[in-house]
Amino acid sequence: MTEPTDTQAMPDWEKRFRAPRVSLPEWAWDAPSRALFVSNATGTYELYAWDRETGGQRQVTDRPNGTTDGVLSPDGEWIWWFSDTDGDEFGVWMRQPFAGGEDVPAAPGLAASYPGGLAIGRDGTAVVGRSTDDEGSTIHVVRPGRPPEEIYRHRESAGVGDLSHDGTLIAIEHTEHGDAMHAALRVVRPDGAVVAELDDSKGGTEALGLGVLGFAPVDGDTRLLVGHQRRGRWEPMLWDVATGAETDLGLDLPGDVSAEWYPDGSGLLIVHSFEARSELWRYEIATGRQVRVDTPAGSVSSATARPDGAVEYLWSSAERPPVVRSTAGGVVLEPPGMKPPASVPVEDVWVPGPGGRIHALVQRPAGARGPLPTVFEIHGGPTWHDSDAFAAAPAAWVDHGYAVVRVNYRGSTGYGREWTDALKHRVGLIELEDIAAVREWAVTSGLADPSRLVLTGGSWGGYLTLLGIGTQPDAWALGIAAVPVADYVTAYHDEMEALKALDRTLFGGSPEEVPERFEASSPITYVDRVRVPVYISAGVNDPRCPIRQIDNYVDRLAARDAVHEVYRYDAGHGSLVVEERIKQVRLELAFAARHLPQPGTRAEGR
Repeated sequence: MTEPTDTQAMPDWEKRFRAPRVSLPEWAWDAPSRALFVSNATGTYELYAWDRETGGQRQVTDRPNGTTDGVLSPDGEWIWWFSDTDGDEFGVWMRQPFAGGEDVPAAPGLAASYPGGLAIGRDGTAVVGRSTDDEGSTIHVVRPGRPPEEIYRHRESAGVGDLSHDGTLIAIEHTEHGDAMHAALRVVRPDGAVVAELDDSKGGTEALGLGVLGFAPVDGDTRLLVGHQRRGRWEPMLWDVATGAETDLGLDLPGDVSAEWYPDGSGLLIVHSFEARSELWRYEIATGRQVRVDTPAGSVSSATARPDGAVEYLWSSAERPPVVRSTAGGVVLEPPGMKPPASVPVEDVWVPGPGGRIHALVQRPAGARGPLPTVFEIHGGPTWHDSDAFAAAPAAWVDHGYAVVRVNYRGSTGYGREWTDALKHRVGLIELEDIAAVREWAVTSGLADPSRLVLTGGSWGGYLTLLGIGTQPDAWALGIAAVPVADYVTAYHDEMEALKALDRTLFGGSPEEVPERFEASSPITYVDRVRVPVYISAGVNDPRCPIRQIDNYVDRLAARDAVHEVYRYDAGHGSLVVEERIKQVRLELAFAARHLPQPGTRAEGR
């Protein structure tokens, strides 16, 4: 297909992908005028440096498959960025002067690994987290001009949480107890000496996790902002690691709550997520007073408090494209060039399900009446959730006449700890029960044409797609799976070590320990029951959903001449190249147009 060169001739769905975007700028704590952000302005997502005093911007990285992982040193002099190979997530940290210059290894002496967190101190010391299949998790202190010093090692997943403002304390999140979904915390000195421990899981016997949100931004202040789940949701508290004192903030907000420090340490910027939307608050530590930060209805995907007290945040809604705004007024950082067209708003739907009320977000073409061809676009994670935020892929389906339904199934975040933790042991099958309940609503409500239902998703959503068309063969007209788990046992043996740990937590053991659970939850178990056309896209360098297990599934489809198409591309778990992403969506749309039954006809193979 020939690419349109005139933007007026370009369809809106392509404009939404091609229009330049920017992330929320990260700023250097001791040099607030220096910032780092991610943009797709060149057609590939890369890192950019921004001098806010002069307005000057420059592209920091330039790689064929893009770069998104970068960190500014506190003094703003250095940009650290993670260098992997073609999206395989395995590599080393590099660094480059803020003003530009040669890239050099940031942590000489550390071999390539998967990243496990990074914290940079004011004296140039860095704390680098790593993981490899052979070593498990390691954490190293890297001082300027000296070889790295290992201060932590364990077979289970662990990572760097934060480094205190004065560089004397290091917070580590670890899962030594074997529950990869519920971390414990350890605070150590730079020589590895243990200062404090906090473990709500009680050695893995309680499904309660903790997360590091950051040390107080003041020298000598030993308070650590911590996320906990003690009341059935994520919320913050203050933990003084020197005295052991814990301070409950008493936030009277439903849903999940996260926080970060204001730069002077006097307050916390609260991010409150509830029922697929989010809002901001300021919490005054001295008084406990909560003050709402005015933001429009929709989703705040990231936010930060500046030294002058203003809050900058990245906001969008399903209808309106993302924009970086400030409570001081106006747009903080305007992407150059074409602006993305708006889409349609979402409708909230609540459906009774086997595990409780299920929240779904529905979009339909403006003015359209059902029954419509309907795409069930299933989110990845699984510990994630769809929200009232701008997304180009669902908008593309809507532009082509489809209704889009997104389901926050059990396992999704934002609806309490029990909802997130519910999918253990019957992995995949529980989520599909919720999706089936929403499918029934979509049909009986008159929204969806039952003969023209598409099940699709990426990553965990791709996994649920393949599992769904196998276990619910009469429910769907076709399946479109991006970077999926297709053969769970092979995927387990080939995936990165951190995901092995997560799978052992979800299933209650390895494939050798609980083979019946892996068999029941693996799409390849049901591949011979698939009766609808299947489209699969996969990155050949993907460490999360590796290519061999997808090939196994495809071989089984091919062996019985099942209708299927496979698209392999040279990247990892998705692509950071805009044209590649557009190509993939175009292929998915074309596959649906070819294979979806026309109104009044029966689905292929039925």
